[in-house]
Amino acid sequence: MADGVVPDGVTVLDDTYPAVAELDPQLLKALRRGAKDAASGGVTFYVNSGGRSPGYQNDLLRKAVARYGSAERAARWVATAASSPHVQGKAVDVGGSGATDWLSRHGAAYALCRIYENEPWHYELRARATTGGCPRRYADPTHDPRMRQ
Repeated sequence: MADGVVPDGVTVLDDTYPAVAELDPQLLKALRRGAKDAASGGVTFYVNSGGRSPGYQNDLLRKAVARYGSAERAARWVATAASSPHVQGKAVDVGGSGATDWLSRHGAAYALCRIYENEPWHYELRARATTGGCPRRYADPTHDPRMRQ
């Protein structure tokens, strides 16, 4: 996977950027189904961040530590390369006018769930959501057991 940098204006339909094209195939399929349905209401799903290389993830973490003053504080916003679902291609940060609102209302029907209370843009695939709804959100990544690697 290339580093994962995504310029402004990239949608979930744009395969020219590895950050989109190399997402987990099931996640990408669900995103595209949702985006197609949302588009009928004038909503576009932009990708602010998708798949990331380990190096890019480590760079984001280094910058977050500098910004927040400690690794503990930075962990509320940026995971390590070893634990980040972005590095695995299993997470996407969605942007666009109305996209996060649309997903908060309709995402479970596509198995797309918001995972963290503090990150309304971060979505991951949760297959059971289509029948049982999205699971309870973690306050932030420090409460997510996957981040303890």
